[in-house]
Amino acid sequence: LLLFTGNSLASTLLVLGDSLSAGYGINPDNGWVNLLRADLEPDYQIINASISGDTTGNGLARLPLLLEKFKPTYVLLELGGNDGLRGHPLSRVKANLQAMIDLCREQNAQPILFAMRLPPNYGKRYTDTFAELFPTLAKQQNLPIVPFQFEELVVTKGMIQQDGIHPTELAQPTIKQAVLIELKKLLK
Repeated sequence: LLLFTGNSLASTLLVLGDSLSAGYGINPDNGWVNLLRADLEPDYQIINASISGDTTGNGLARLPLLLEKFKPTYVLLELGGNDGLRGHPLSRVKANLQAMIDLCREQNAQPILFAMRLPPNYGKRYTDTFAELFPTLAKQQNLPIVPFQFEELVVTKGMIQQDGIHPTELAQPTIKQAVLIELKKLLK
């Protein structure tokens, strides 16, 4: 992988996500995607195409235009949480993620999955099956994955907003660091 800096084109990382990547409830400048810029630019241009509330279906509908417009080298798919919170059939979530993976590959962009988890109040069977969907799909498709490793945020005071779901500004560096560790394995 050749990296160009200065006036030449840098590789592009497109983040297609939901409120976690959009910085819901916080100043988006302090969100993990923006913090990632300091670590990766100028070698990587980061495009944040995340929208709070987005589902895999919304992401799938928006992805073709984003691929055409930005011609990304990598696409981080941080979607699925809202599908799960709405109780969408997991077969639909998987099909939408698969379609996005296929679209990325057709445009020579490397898809990267961002694993999601749901709060336990959705029932053990649904939450366990939902959590397994991401690593299983990544393995089947031979994709890199950012594992969900944010359980400590939920139990650490000041890391989760009043809604009990969205991370605070204090949590953003932790999320950024976890994503960066996985991306650095890939972006060599």
